[in-house]
Amino acid sequence: MATTSSETTTDVVIIGAGISGMTLAIDMMRLGNGDNFVIIEKGRRVGGTWSDNEYPGCCCDVWSHLYSLSFSPNPDWTREYPTQPEIHRYLTGVAHKYDLERHIRFNTEVKGCKFDPVTGIWTTTVRRGDDGGEATLHSRFVVSAMGQLNNPQYPKITGMDDFAGRIMHSARWDKSFDLRGKKVAVIGNGATAIQIVPELAKIAESVVVFQRSPNWITPRYDSTIPAWRQFMYRYLPYARRHYRSSLMDIREDYWNVLVDTDGEAHQGLKAMATELLSTQLPGENRAELRQVLTPNYPPGCKRILISDDYYPALGKPHVTLETAPILEITEEAVRVSSGWDSRKGQHQPQDHVVDAIICATGFQAKQFLSPLHIEVAGQETLEQKWSGGAYAYKGMTVPDLPNFAIMYGPNTNLGHNSIILMIEAQSAYINRLIEAVRTNAKDSSRGYLRISPRESATKNWNNKVQASLSKSTLASDQCSSWYKSDTGLITTNWSENAIEYQRDVSSIDWEDYQLQGPGAAELRSKGRISWTRVVEESQPWVTSWSKAAAVSVGLGILAVAVSPLRKSIVR
Repeated sequence: MATTSSETTTDVVIIGAGISGMTLAIDMMRLGNGDNFVIIEKGRRVGGTWSDNEYPGCCCDVWSHLYSLSFSPNPDWTREYPTQPEIHRYLTGVAHKYDLERHIRFNTEVKGCKFDPVTGIWTTTVRRGDDGGEATLHSRFVVSAMGQLNNPQYPKITGMDDFAGRIMHSARWDKSFDLRGKKVAVIGNGATAIQIVPELAKIAESVVVFQRSPNWITPRYDSTIPAWRQFMYRYLPYARRHYRSSLMDIREDYWNVLVDTDGEAHQGLKAMATELLSTQLPGENRAELRQVLTPNYPPGCKRILISDDYYPALGKPHVTLETAPILEITEEAVRVSSGWDSRKGQHQPQDHVVDAIICATGFQAKQFLSPLHIEVAGQETLEQKWSGGAYAYKGMTVPDLPNFAIMYGPNTNLGHNSIILMIEAQSAYINRLIEAVRTNAKDSSRGYLRISPRESATKNWNNKVQASLSKSTLASDQCSSWYKSDTGLITTNWSENAIEYQRDVSSIDWEDYQLQGPGAAELRSKGRISWTRVVEESQPWVTSWSKAAAVSVGLGILAVAVSPLRKSIVR
Protein backbone atom coordinates (compact mmCIF):
# COMPACT_ATOMS: atom_id res chain seq x y z
CA MET A 1 0.00 0.00 0.00
CA ALA A 2 1.29 3.47 -0.88
CA THR A 3 2.17 5.72 2.02
CA THR A 4 0.72 9.16 2.47
CA SER A 5 2.32 12.06 0.66
CA SER A 6 4.87 14.33 2.28
CA GLU A 7 5.98 17.89 1.57
CA THR A 8 9.42 19.51 1.51
CA THR A 9 10.48 23.11 1.05
CA THR A 10 13.92 23.87 -0.36
CA ASP A 11 15.73 26.51 -2.41
CA VAL A 12 16.47 24.35 -5.45
CA VAL A 13 15.22 21.04 -6.81
CA ILE A 14 17.72 19.30 -9.09
CA ILE A 15 16.40 16.50 -11.29
CA GLY A 16 19.10 13.89 -11.87
CA ALA A 17 22.24 12.78 -10.03
CA GLY A 18 24.45 12.29 -13.06
CA ILE A 19 27.46 14.44 -13.91
CA SER A 20 25.28 17.50 -14.61
CA GLY A 21 23.27 17.35 -11.41
CA MET A 22 26.32 16.60 -9.30
CA THR A 23 28.27 19.49 -10.83
CA LEU A 24 25.46 21.98 -10.28
CA ALA A 25 25.00 20.89 -6.66
CA ILE A 26 28.73 21.03 -5.90
CA ASP A 27 28.99 24.46 -7.51
CA MET A 28 26.12 25.70 -5.37
CA MET A 29 28.29 25.00 -2.35
CA ARG A 30 31.54 26.15 -3.97
CA LEU A 31 30.09 29.43 -5.28
CA GLY A 32 28.28 30.45 -2.11
CA ASN A 33 24.72 29.40 -2.92
CA GLY A 34 24.52 27.17 0.13
CA ASP A 35 23.43 23.58 0.46
CA ASN A 36 19.66 23.96 0.66
CA PHE A 37 18.90 21.75 -2.34
CA VAL A 38 17.36 18.36 -3.05
CA ILE A 39 18.45 16.06 -5.87
CA ILE A 40 15.83 13.68 -7.26
CA GLU A 41 17.31 10.55 -8.81
CA LYS A 42 15.20 7.78 -10.35
CA GLY A 43 18.05 5.26 -10.09
CA ARG A 44 19.61 3.56 -7.12
CA ARG A 45 22.93 5.41 -7.23
CA VAL A 46 24.74 8.43 -8.66
CA GLY A 47 26.26 8.48 -12.12
CA GLY A 48 23.39 8.99 -14.56
CA THR A 49 24.26 7.42 -17.90
CA TRP A 50 27.35 5.80 -16.33
CA SER A 51 25.10 4.06 -13.83
CA ASP A 52 22.46 3.03 -16.37
CA ASN A 53 24.80 1.65 -19.03
CA GLU A 54 26.49 -1.53 -17.81
CA TYR A 55 26.68 -3.50 -21.04
CA PRO A 56 29.83 -5.50 -21.88
CA GLY A 57 32.60 -3.29 -23.26
CA CYS A 58 30.99 -0.02 -22.14
CA CYS A 59 33.51 2.80 -22.11
CA CYS A 60 33.90 6.47 -22.96
CA ASP A 61 35.14 7.79 -26.31
CA VAL A 62 36.72 10.85 -24.69
CA TRP A 63 40.14 10.61 -23.06
CA SER A 64 39.95 9.96 -19.34
CA HIS A 65 41.97 13.02 -18.30
CA LEU A 66 39.45 15.20 -20.16
CA TYR A 67 36.48 13.27 -18.80
CA SER A 68 36.80 14.50 -15.24
CA LEU A 69 35.74 17.64 -13.42
CA SER A 70 38.30 20.45 -13.42
CA PHE A 71 37.86 20.98 -9.68
CA SER A 72 38.12 17.27 -8.86
CA PRO A 73 40.78 15.71 -11.10
CA ASN A 74 41.60 12.03 -11.03
CA PRO A 75 45.32 11.25 -11.33
CA ASP A 76 44.65 7.52 -11.07
CA TRP A 77 42.94 6.78 -14.39
CA THR A 78 44.22 3.40 -15.57
CA ARG A 79 43.45 3.76 -19.28
CA GLU A 80 43.59 6.54 -21.86
CA TYR A 81 39.88 5.88 -22.49
CA PRO A 82 38.02 5.12 -19.26
CA THR A 83 35.71 2.15 -18.87
CA GLN A 84 32.23 2.44 -17.40
CA PRO A 85 33.16 0.85 -14.06
CA GLU A 86 36.11 3.22 -13.65
CA ILE A 87 34.03 6.29 -14.54
CA HIS A 88 31.35 5.24 -12.10
CA ARG A 89 33.89 4.71 -9.33
CA TYR A 90 35.23 8.19 -10.01
CA LEU A 91 31.76 9.80 -9.86
CA THR A 92 30.89 7.88 -6.70
CA GLY A 93 34.10 9.17 -5.15
CA VAL A 94 33.21 12.75 -6.10
CA ALA A 95 29.76 12.34 -4.52
CA HIS A 96 31.36 11.08 -1.30
CA LYS A 97 33.94 13.87 -1.31
CA TYR A 98 31.27 16.57 -1.41
CA ASP A 99 28.77 14.68 0.78
CA LEU A 100 26.08 14.73 -1.90
CA GLU A 101 24.26 11.55 -0.84
CA ARG A 102 22.52 13.29 2.05
CA HIS A 103 20.81 15.56 -0.50
CA ILE A 104 19.74 12.80 -2.89
CA ARG A 105 16.43 10.95 -2.94
CA PHE A 106 17.22 7.74 -4.79
CA ASN A 107 14.65 5.50 -6.51
CA THR A 108 12.42 8.53 -6.88
CA GLU A 109 10.88 9.68 -10.15
CA VAL A 110 9.68 13.17 -10.99
CA LYS A 111 6.13 13.17 -12.37
CA GLY A 112 5.72 16.87 -13.02
CA CYS A 113 6.69 20.43 -12.16
CA LYS A 114 4.25 23.35 -11.96
CA PHE A 115 5.12 27.01 -11.42
CA ASP A 116 2.88 29.48 -9.61
CA PRO A 117 3.43 32.90 -11.26
CA VAL A 118 1.88 34.69 -8.29
CA THR A 119 4.08 33.30 -5.52
CA GLY A 120 7.13 32.47 -7.65
CA ILE A 121 7.20 28.92 -6.29
CA TRP A 122 7.69 25.64 -8.13
CA THR A 123 5.81 22.55 -6.96
CA THR A 124 7.48 19.31 -8.02
CA THR A 125 5.56 16.06 -7.66
CA VAL A 126 7.55 12.84 -7.28
CA ARG A 127 6.81 9.15 -6.83
CA ARG A 128 8.94 7.05 -4.54
CA GLY A 129 10.05 3.71 -5.88
CA ASP A 130 10.38 2.01 -2.50
CA ASP A 131 6.75 2.29 -1.44
CA GLY A 132 4.97 3.90 -4.40
CA GLY A 133 4.02 6.92 -2.34
CA GLU A 134 3.93 10.45 -3.71
CA ALA A 135 5.62 13.53 -2.34
CA THR A 136 5.75 17.21 -3.23
CA LEU A 137 8.65 19.61 -3.09
CA HIS A 138 8.30 23.40 -3.07
CA SER A 139 11.27 25.40 -4.33
CA ARG A 140 12.28 28.76 -5.73
CA PHE A 141 14.20 27.17 -8.58
CA VAL A 142 14.15 23.91 -10.57
CA VAL A 143 17.03 22.57 -12.64
CA SER A 144 16.66 19.64 -15.00
CA ALA A 145 19.91 17.68 -15.10
CA MET A 146 18.41 14.74 -17.00
CA GLY A 147 20.65 15.23 -20.01
CA GLN A 148 20.03 14.03 -23.56
CA LEU A 149 20.85 10.34 -23.10
CA ASN A 150 18.46 9.03 -20.47
CA ASN A 151 15.40 7.52 -22.19
CA PRO A 152 16.18 4.39 -24.24
CA GLN A 153 14.94 4.36 -27.83
CA TYR A 154 13.50 0.96 -28.76
CA PRO A 155 13.09 0.07 -32.43
CA LYS A 156 9.54 0.00 -33.76
CA ILE A 157 9.42 -3.43 -35.34
CA THR A 158 6.33 -5.55 -35.84
CA GLY A 159 6.24 -8.63 -33.64
CA MET A 160 8.60 -7.61 -30.86
CA ASP A 161 6.05 -8.71 -28.28
CA ASP A 162 5.84 -12.12 -29.95
CA PHE A 163 9.50 -13.01 -29.49
CA ALA A 164 9.91 -15.95 -27.11
CA GLY A 165 13.54 -15.22 -26.29
CA ARG A 166 15.06 -12.31 -24.40
CA ILE A 167 14.95 -8.68 -25.61
CA MET A 168 16.95 -6.04 -23.79
CA HIS A 169 18.11 -2.50 -24.49
CA SER A 170 21.81 -1.84 -24.07
CA ALA A 171 21.04 0.83 -21.45
CA ARG A 172 18.96 -1.64 -19.44
CA TRP A 173 21.37 -4.55 -19.46
CA ASP A 174 20.28 -7.66 -17.58
CA LYS A 175 23.41 -9.17 -16.03
CA SER A 176 21.46 -12.19 -14.84
CA PHE A 177 20.90 -13.37 -18.43
CA ASP A 178 23.87 -15.46 -19.54
CA LEU A 179 24.67 -14.96 -23.24
CA ARG A 180 27.42 -17.56 -23.37
CA GLY A 181 26.74 -20.08 -26.10
CA LYS A 182 23.64 -18.19 -27.26
CA LYS A 183 22.61 -16.99 -30.71
CA VAL A 184 22.43 -13.22 -30.38
CA ALA A 185 21.06 -10.45 -32.59
CA VAL A 186 22.30 -6.88 -32.20
CA ILE A 187 20.05 -4.23 -33.74
CA GLY A 188 22.09 -1.12 -34.42
CA ASN A 189 25.71 -0.42 -35.31
CA GLY A 190 26.43 2.89 -33.60
CA ALA A 191 28.65 3.91 -30.71
CA THR A 192 27.15 1.34 -28.35
CA ALA A 193 27.02 -1.57 -30.77
CA ILE A 194 30.68 -1.31 -31.74
CA GLN A 195 31.56 -1.77 -28.07
CA ILE A 196 29.13 -4.63 -27.42
CA VAL A 197 29.74 -6.75 -30.53
CA PRO A 198 33.44 -7.53 -29.87
CA GLU A 199 32.56 -8.69 -26.35
CA LEU A 200 29.63 -10.83 -27.52
CA ALA A 201 31.82 -12.35 -30.23
CA LYS A 202 34.02 -13.79 -27.47
CA ILE A 203 31.24 -15.75 -25.77
CA ALA A 204 28.23 -16.22 -28.07
CA GLU A 205 27.66 -19.13 -30.43
CA SER A 206 26.75 -16.64 -33.14
CA VAL A 207 26.16 -12.91 -33.50
CA VAL A 208 24.12 -11.14 -36.17
CA VAL A 209 24.54 -7.36 -36.43
CA PHE A 210 21.72 -5.49 -38.17
CA GLN A 211 22.95 -2.33 -39.89
CA ARG A 212 20.86 0.36 -41.58
CA SER A 213 23.76 2.57 -42.65
CA PRO A 214 27.52 2.41 -42.03
CA ASN A 215 29.58 4.76 -39.88
CA TRP A 216 32.98 6.35 -40.20
CA ILE A 217 35.22 4.56 -37.71
CA THR A 218 38.74 5.69 -36.78
CA PRO A 219 41.34 3.95 -34.60
CA ARG A 220 40.95 4.18 -30.85
CA TYR A 221 44.63 3.83 -29.93
CA ASP A 222 43.67 2.92 -26.39
CA SER A 223 46.34 1.85 -23.90
CA THR A 224 46.93 1.48 -20.20
CA ILE A 225 48.35 4.37 -18.18
CA PRO A 226 51.33 2.92 -16.29
CA ALA A 227 51.71 3.34 -12.55
CA TRP A 228 54.67 5.71 -12.88
CA ARG A 229 52.56 8.17 -14.90
CA GLN A 230 49.76 7.94 -12.35
CA PHE A 231 52.35 8.67 -9.65
CA MET A 232 53.58 11.71 -11.55
CA TYR A 233 50.06 13.08 -12.15
CA ARG A 234 49.31 12.73 -8.44
CA TYR A 235 52.43 14.40 -7.09
CA LEU A 236 53.22 16.79 -9.96
CA PRO A 237 49.83 18.40 -10.63
CA TYR A 238 51.28 20.92 -13.09
CA ALA A 239 52.30 18.04 -15.34
CA ARG A 240 48.78 16.60 -15.12
CA ARG A 241 47.23 19.95 -15.99
CA HIS A 242 49.59 20.39 -18.91
CA TYR A 243 48.66 16.93 -20.19
CA ARG A 244 44.96 17.74 -19.88
CA SER A 245 45.52 21.01 -21.74
CA SER A 246 47.33 19.15 -24.52
CA LEU A 247 44.35 16.81 -24.88
CA MET A 248 42.01 19.80 -24.88
CA ASP A 249 44.00 21.43 -27.68
CA ILE A 250 43.85 18.28 -29.80
CA ARG A 251 40.11 17.92 -29.32
CA GLU A 252 39.40 21.56 -30.11
CA ASP A 253 41.47 21.24 -33.30
CA TYR A 254 39.24 18.28 -34.15
CA TRP A 255 36.30 20.67 -34.54
CA ASN A 256 38.09 22.40 -37.41
CA VAL A 257 38.77 19.02 -38.98
CA LEU A 258 35.05 18.22 -38.96
CA VAL A 259 33.74 21.50 -40.35
CA ASP A 260 36.38 22.13 -43.03
CA THR A 261 35.29 19.35 -45.38
CA ASP A 262 37.63 20.54 -48.14
CA GLY A 263 40.62 20.76 -45.84
CA GLU A 264 43.59 18.43 -45.90
CA ALA A 265 42.96 17.30 -42.32
CA HIS A 266 39.37 16.31 -43.11
CA GLN A 267 40.54 14.24 -46.06
CA GLY A 268 43.21 12.74 -43.83
CA LEU A 269 40.55 11.70 -41.33
CA LYS A 270 38.59 10.02 -44.11
CA ALA A 271 41.74 8.27 -45.35
CA MET A 272 42.54 7.06 -41.83
CA ALA A 273 39.08 5.51 -41.47
CA THR A 274 39.32 3.88 -44.90
CA GLU A 275 42.75 2.46 -44.10
CA LEU A 276 41.51 1.03 -40.80
CA LEU A 277 38.73 -0.79 -42.62
CA SER A 278 40.97 -2.22 -45.33
CA THR A 279 43.68 -3.19 -42.84
CA GLN A 280 41.39 -4.95 -40.38
CA LEU A 281 39.19 -6.62 -43.01
CA PRO A 282 41.65 -7.40 -45.81
CA GLY A 283 41.30 -9.72 -48.79
CA GLU A 284 39.22 -10.05 -51.94
CA ASN A 285 36.78 -12.33 -50.14
CA ARG A 286 35.83 -9.39 -47.90
CA ALA A 287 35.47 -6.78 -50.63
CA GLU A 288 31.67 -6.83 -50.40
CA LEU A 289 31.82 -6.54 -46.62
CA ARG A 290 34.12 -3.52 -46.87
CA GLN A 291 31.77 -1.95 -49.39
CA VAL A 292 28.70 -2.11 -47.12
CA LEU A 293 30.80 -0.76 -44.25
CA THR A 294 31.91 2.30 -46.23
CA PRO A 295 29.72 5.41 -45.73
CA ASN A 296 28.57 7.51 -48.69
CA TYR A 297 28.39 10.72 -46.65
CA PRO A 298 31.11 13.06 -45.31
CA PRO A 299 32.69 12.42 -41.89
CA GLY A 300 30.90 14.42 -39.22
CA CYS A 301 27.44 14.14 -40.77
CA LYS A 302 26.87 11.47 -38.12
CA ARG A 303 28.90 10.85 -35.00
CA ILE A 304 32.38 9.58 -35.87
CA LEU A 305 33.10 6.37 -33.98
CA ILE A 306 36.36 5.03 -32.60
CA SER A 307 37.26 1.37 -32.21
CA ASP A 308 40.19 -1.00 -32.49
CA ASP A 309 38.21 -4.24 -32.36
CA TYR A 310 34.82 -3.81 -34.10
CA TYR A 311 35.99 -4.67 -37.62
CA PRO A 312 38.02 -7.69 -36.44
CA ALA A 313 34.89 -8.94 -34.65
CA LEU A 314 32.86 -8.66 -37.87
CA GLY A 315 35.54 -10.71 -39.59
CA LYS A 316 35.03 -13.71 -37.32
CA PRO A 317 33.27 -16.71 -38.95
CA HIS A 318 30.44 -16.80 -36.40
CA VAL A 319 29.64 -13.06 -36.74
CA THR A 320 27.35 -11.84 -39.54
CA LEU A 321 26.64 -8.31 -40.73
CA GLU A 322 23.07 -8.07 -42.05
CA THR A 323 22.16 -5.02 -44.12
CA ALA A 324 18.78 -6.18 -45.43
CA PRO A 325 15.82 -4.34 -43.87
CA ILE A 326 14.06 -6.01 -40.96
CA LEU A 327 10.51 -7.02 -41.85
CA GLU A 328 9.35 -8.32 -38.50
CA ILE A 329 10.26 -10.33 -35.44
CA THR A 330 8.73 -13.74 -35.06
CA GLU A 331 8.56 -16.03 -32.06
CA GLU A 332 12.09 -17.28 -32.66
CA ALA A 333 13.75 -15.10 -35.28
CA VAL A 334 14.49 -11.71 -36.76
CA ARG A 335 13.01 -11.78 -40.27
CA VAL A 336 14.61 -9.73 -43.03
CA SER A 337 13.96 -9.22 -46.71
CA SER A 338 16.23 -11.18 -49.02
CA GLY A 339 14.84 -9.44 -52.07
CA TRP A 340 11.64 -8.45 -53.85
CA ASP A 341 9.57 -11.16 -55.50
CA SER A 342 7.97 -9.36 -58.44
CA ARG A 343 5.68 -12.29 -59.21
CA LYS A 344 4.25 -12.39 -55.70
CA GLY A 345 4.58 -8.64 -55.16
CA GLN A 346 6.22 -9.07 -51.78
CA HIS A 347 9.55 -9.35 -50.02
CA GLN A 348 11.22 -12.74 -49.86
CA PRO A 349 11.74 -13.39 -46.15
CA GLN A 350 14.84 -14.79 -44.52
CA ASP A 351 14.94 -15.72 -40.85
CA HIS A 352 17.82 -15.27 -38.41
CA VAL A 353 16.95 -17.61 -35.57
CA VAL A 354 18.24 -16.18 -32.28
CA ASP A 355 17.94 -16.65 -28.52
CA ALA A 356 18.32 -13.00 -27.60
CA ILE A 357 17.93 -9.57 -29.20
CA ILE A 358 20.04 -6.63 -28.05
CA CYS A 359 18.64 -3.21 -28.97
CA ALA A 360 21.67 -0.94 -29.35
CA THR A 361 19.41 1.75 -30.76
CA GLY A 362 20.35 4.77 -28.68
CA PHE A 363 18.14 7.21 -26.83
CA GLN A 364 15.24 9.59 -27.36
CA ALA A 365 17.76 12.43 -27.51
CA LYS A 366 15.49 14.78 -29.46
CA GLN A 367 12.65 14.52 -26.92
CA PHE A 368 14.14 16.76 -24.27
CA LEU A 369 12.91 16.30 -20.69
CA SER A 370 10.48 13.58 -21.77
CA PRO A 371 8.33 12.31 -20.09
CA LEU A 372 8.26 15.17 -17.58
CA HIS A 373 5.17 17.37 -17.46
CA ILE A 374 6.36 20.95 -16.97
CA GLU A 375 4.07 23.95 -16.96
CA VAL A 376 3.36 27.41 -15.66
CA ALA A 377 -0.16 27.76 -14.28
CA GLY A 378 -2.50 29.14 -16.93
CA GLN A 379 -0.01 28.70 -19.80
CA GLU A 380 0.91 26.05 -22.34
CA THR A 381 3.09 23.17 -21.23
CA LEU A 382 6.74 22.91 -22.22
CA GLU A 383 5.86 19.97 -24.45
CA GLN A 384 3.40 22.20 -26.33
CA LYS A 385 5.93 25.03 -26.57
CA TRP A 386 8.48 22.62 -28.05
CA SER A 387 6.10 20.93 -30.47
CA GLY A 388 8.10 22.31 -33.40
CA GLY A 389 11.46 21.40 -31.88
CA ALA A 390 13.23 22.07 -28.59
CA TYR A 391 15.00 25.39 -28.12
CA ALA A 392 16.38 27.38 -25.20
CA TYR A 393 18.33 30.56 -24.59
CA LYS A 394 21.99 29.52 -24.60
CA GLY A 395 20.69 25.97 -24.29
CA MET A 396 19.63 26.52 -20.67
CA THR A 397 16.58 28.72 -20.08
CA VAL A 398 13.19 28.88 -21.79
CA PRO A 399 10.90 31.90 -22.37
CA ASP A 400 7.86 32.07 -20.07
CA LEU A 401 9.35 29.40 -17.81
CA PRO A 402 10.62 31.38 -14.81
CA ASN A 403 13.32 30.13 -12.45
CA PHE A 404 13.84 26.97 -14.47
CA ALA A 405 17.06 25.86 -16.16
CA ILE A 406 18.33 22.89 -18.12
CA MET A 407 21.73 21.26 -17.98
CA TYR A 408 22.88 19.66 -21.26
CA GLY A 409 19.82 21.07 -22.98
CA PRO A 410 19.03 21.92 -26.60
CA ASN A 411 22.03 22.70 -28.81
CA THR A 412 24.66 22.01 -26.16
CA ASN A 413 25.91 18.58 -27.20
CA LEU A 414 29.43 18.18 -28.59
CA GLY A 415 30.68 15.82 -31.26
CA HIS A 416 34.36 16.61 -30.85
CA ASN A 417 35.19 17.20 -27.19
CA SER A 418 34.28 16.38 -23.61
CA ILE A 419 30.73 17.26 -22.59
CA ILE A 420 32.05 18.06 -19.12
CA LEU A 421 33.46 21.29 -20.55
CA MET A 422 29.92 22.36 -21.42
CA ILE A 423 28.45 21.12 -18.15
CA GLU A 424 30.85 23.12 -15.98
CA ALA A 425 30.20 26.28 -18.01
CA GLN A 426 26.44 25.81 -17.69
CA SER A 427 26.67 25.17 -13.97
CA ALA A 428 28.51 28.45 -13.41
CA TYR A 429 25.86 30.31 -15.45
CA ILE A 430 22.85 28.71 -13.78
CA ASN A 431 24.32 29.26 -10.34
CA ARG A 432 24.34 33.01 -11.06
CA LEU A 433 20.62 32.80 -11.84
CA ILE A 434 20.01 30.84 -8.66
CA GLU A 435 22.01 33.40 -6.68
CA ALA A 436 19.82 36.23 -8.00
CA VAL A 437 16.64 34.42 -6.93
CA ARG A 438 18.04 33.29 -3.56
CA THR A 439 19.35 36.67 -2.48
CA ASN A 440 16.13 38.56 -3.12
CA ALA A 441 13.76 37.98 -0.22
CA LYS A 442 10.12 37.16 -0.74
CA ASP A 443 7.74 40.10 -0.99
CA SER A 444 4.40 39.54 0.73
CA SER A 445 2.47 40.83 -2.27
CA ARG A 446 4.77 39.97 -5.19
CA GLY A 447 6.25 36.62 -4.19
CA TYR A 448 9.81 35.76 -5.16
CA LEU A 449 11.90 37.21 -7.99
CA ARG A 450 11.06 35.57 -11.30
CA ILE A 451 13.63 35.25 -14.10
CA SER A 452 13.01 33.98 -17.63
CA PRO A 453 14.65 34.83 -20.97
CA ARG A 454 12.99 37.17 -23.42
CA GLU A 455 11.52 35.49 -26.48
CA SER A 456 13.41 37.90 -28.75
CA ALA A 457 16.79 37.16 -27.15
CA THR A 458 16.11 33.44 -27.32
CA LYS A 459 15.16 33.55 -30.99
CA ASN A 460 18.19 35.66 -31.86
CA TRP A 461 20.53 33.23 -30.13
CA ASN A 462 18.86 30.19 -31.65
CA ASN A 463 18.81 31.68 -35.15
CA LYS A 464 22.52 32.38 -34.90
CA VAL A 465 23.22 28.81 -33.82
CA GLN A 466 21.04 27.30 -36.55
CA ALA A 467 22.62 29.51 -39.21
CA SER A 468 26.06 28.28 -38.22
CA LEU A 469 24.93 24.65 -38.03
CA SER A 470 23.37 24.86 -41.49
CA LYS A 471 26.84 25.37 -42.94
CA SER A 472 28.37 22.40 -41.12
CA THR A 473 28.55 18.71 -41.96
CA LEU A 474 25.91 18.11 -39.28
CA ALA A 475 23.29 19.59 -41.61
CA SER A 476 24.20 17.40 -44.56
CA ASP A 477 21.18 15.75 -46.18
CA GLN A 478 23.34 12.76 -47.10
CA CYS A 479 22.69 11.05 -43.78
CA SER A 480 20.23 10.89 -40.91
CA SER A 481 21.32 11.05 -37.29
CA TRP A 482 20.01 11.64 -33.79
CA TYR A 483 21.45 15.14 -34.08
CA LYS A 484 18.50 16.21 -36.26
CA SER A 485 14.75 16.33 -35.68
CA ASP A 486 12.26 14.84 -38.10
CA THR A 487 12.05 18.22 -39.83
CA GLY A 488 15.82 18.44 -40.25
CA LEU A 489 16.29 20.98 -37.45
CA ILE A 490 19.43 20.33 -35.40
CA THR A 491 18.25 20.52 -31.81
CA THR A 492 21.02 18.63 -30.03
CA ASN A 493 24.42 20.01 -31.00
CA TRP A 494 26.31 23.23 -30.39
CA SER A 495 27.47 25.07 -33.49
CA GLU A 496 31.08 25.94 -32.58
CA ASN A 497 33.91 24.57 -30.49
CA ALA A 498 33.72 24.20 -26.71
CA ILE A 499 35.78 27.31 -25.96
CA GLU A 500 33.34 29.51 -27.88
CA TYR A 501 30.46 28.18 -25.79
CA GLN A 502 32.39 28.73 -22.57
CA ARG A 503 32.97 32.33 -23.61
CA ASP A 504 29.35 32.79 -24.64
CA VAL A 505 28.01 31.72 -21.25
CA SER A 506 30.60 33.40 -19.01
CA SER A 507 28.37 36.45 -18.62
CA ILE A 508 24.70 37.33 -18.18
CA ASP A 509 23.08 40.32 -19.83
CA TRP A 510 20.04 41.04 -17.68
CA GLU A 511 18.49 42.94 -20.60
CA ASP A 512 17.99 39.54 -22.23
CA TYR A 513 15.76 38.45 -19.33
CA GLN A 514 12.26 39.18 -18.14
CA LEU A 515 12.64 40.17 -14.48
CA GLN A 516 9.62 40.41 -12.20
CA GLY A 517 9.15 40.74 -8.47
CA PRO A 518 11.38 41.98 -5.65
CA GLY A 519 14.89 42.95 -6.76
CA ALA A 520 14.03 43.11 -10.47
CA ALA A 521 14.82 46.81 -10.91
CA GLU A 522 18.13 46.56 -9.07
CA LEU A 523 19.15 43.51 -11.06
CA ARG A 524 18.23 45.15 -14.36
CA SER A 525 20.32 48.19 -13.48
CA LYS A 526 23.45 46.03 -13.29
CA GLY A 527 23.28 45.41 -17.03
CA ARG A 528 25.83 42.68 -17.74
CA ILE A 529 27.69 40.63 -15.15
CA SER A 530 30.71 38.52 -16.04
CA TRP A 531 32.99 35.95 -14.43
CA THR A 532 36.15 34.09 -15.36
CA ARG A 533 35.56 30.87 -17.23
CA VAL A 534 37.48 27.68 -16.49
CA VAL A 535 40.40 27.79 -18.93
CA GLU A 536 41.37 24.29 -20.05
CA GLU A 537 43.34 24.95 -23.21
CA SER A 538 47.11 25.50 -23.17
CA GLN A 539 48.29 28.83 -21.79
CA PRO A 540 51.74 30.43 -21.64
CA TRP A 541 53.42 29.04 -18.57
CA VAL A 542 54.31 31.45 -15.81
CA THR A 543 58.02 30.93 -15.18
CA SER A 544 58.65 29.74 -11.68
CA TRP A 545 60.94 27.14 -10.26
CA SER A 546 58.08 24.90 -9.12
CA LYS A 547 56.26 24.93 -12.44
CA ALA A 548 59.44 24.65 -14.46
CA ALA A 549 60.45 21.60 -12.45
CA ALA A 550 57.09 19.93 -12.96
CA VAL A 551 57.09 20.64 -16.67
CA SER A 552 60.67 19.50 -17.21
CA VAL A 553 59.93 16.18 -15.53
CA GLY A 554 56.74 15.77 -17.52
CA LEU A 555 57.94 16.81 -20.98
CA GLY A 556 59.23 13.41 -21.97
CA ILE A 557 56.13 11.77 -20.60
CA LEU A 558 53.86 14.11 -22.50
CA ALA A 559 55.71 13.46 -25.72
CA VAL A 560 55.23 9.72 -25.27
CA ALA A 561 51.63 9.98 -24.10
CA VAL A 562 50.24 12.56 -26.53
CA SER A 563 51.91 11.35 -29.73
CA PRO A 564 49.68 8.30 -30.36
CA LEU A 565 46.62 10.26 -29.23
CA ARG A 566 47.30 12.99 -31.76
CA LYS A 567 47.55 10.28 -34.43
CA SER A 568 44.03 9.20 -33.54
CA ILE A 569 42.77 12.58 -34.74
CA VAL A 570 44.91 13.45 -37.74
CA ARG A 571 47.95 11.85 -39.22
